[in-house]
Amino acid sequence: MPSLVHERSMVFSPSLAATIGLEEAVMLQGLHDVIAVLGGTLKNHYRWLRLDSNKLTEIFPFWEIDDLQRISTSLVEKGVLLINSPPLSQSHFLHFAINEKIADSTSTTHSNATSTIGSVATNTATAAPQHEKIVRHRVRSGGATLLPDDWQPPEDLLQLLALNHNIPRDFALQQLEDFNLYWRERAQVSHSWPSKFRQHVLNEWRHHQSREAANTKAQQQQNDLGNNWQPSRDALDILFKAEINPEFIEDAIPEFVLYWRERGEVSSTWNSKFIAHIRRQWAKYTASLEHDYEPRAIPANWQPNEDVFDILRLANIDISFARQQVPEFVLFWRDTKQIHRSWNTKFLQHVKYQWATRHKMEQHDARQSNDHQPGQAKDGSLIKRLTDRSWAKGIVEGL
Repeated sequence: MPSLVHERSMVFSPSLAATIGLEEAVMLQGLHDVIAVLGGTLKNHYRWLRLDSNKLTEIFPFWEIDDLQRISTSLVEKGVLLINSPPLSQSHFLHFAINEKIADSTSTTHSNATSTIGSVATNTATAAPQHEKIVRHRVRSGGATLLPDDWQPPEDLLQLLALNHNIPRDFALQQLEDFNLYWRERAQVSHSWPSKFRQHVLNEWRHHQSREAANTKAQQQQNDLGNNWQPSRDALDILFKAEINPEFIEDAIPEFVLYWRERGEVSSTWNSKFIAHIRRQWAKYTASLEHDYEPRAIPANWQPNEDVFDILRLANIDISFARQQVPEFVLFWRDTKQIHRSWNTKFLQHVKYQWATRHKMEQHDARQSNDHQPGQAKDGSLIKRLTDRSWAKGIVEGL
């Protein structure tokens, strides 16, 4: 009967497996054996070795690539393995070192290492108790060291953050001060400060990206001129200091919004545009005001001054629409028998109000049509609008 065991056995310590986990103990011992055979490259007192995925699956044929990635990551988190390569699924290689510093006297390359795994297993079995003792101490204490005062993240970690997560090096280093302050204040120990720093940077990066997305959305909403747009308090203060009539400013807002919304433009300087718009209109308006201070009734054949239509053109109000308002305007004020100093001023306010009201009615009708309201409600709303005379309410005495 052929032997069931025809390959070299893998040697690992049961007590080490109980400390760091069975899979971790098996992989750690296997990687340790391979370094003992192939030698690797000494760098910064650690012996580094690069193995491609094919070699890894040859050493550990009972694990898939995902398993190798998971277990090696666990060893890193436990502070017993160092890795300087992207995830296996991306790079298809593992660049690693056992987290044990090597003295300078032992820095010569293992050129005379035994070429057979069997002989190395014997040598490794002899050294295993000491290796196991070091690893158990590192894991049981949780790498139990306080954060050094001069601690800096390894260069390899910064490169991995940039490669795997697109985190800029400068951003990662900006988190160092908060990281150091946080952990020193708590006087806690850790087996792997690089691992904790990596998690800290990842959390901060996610928060940073969320804030950036929120700011971008807020900026887009600010740049969009909505129906309810209003000038900022700073913009109004500038116009008030220029002694521009507040009612004149308020009347101009619907025109301004309508003009720019029809053009579908997006801007981050709507307040500046509004200030310039009001200043132009106010200059034209004040230049055209009548300087006759004697109140009078409106004549039956009254017509607005042509300067009034120039102001309305500046406000992008249809002139034919404005002229259509004259008969109703004259009739109303003749019926009231009131007297005022400037009928041009009142007519200008009247047309602006009617123009804004007309567009609000159009938007309201569109919403009603979409909502499929009953015809009776529509008829009642139409009659109310046709008989509306609210434009005459609250009109102040001429400027």
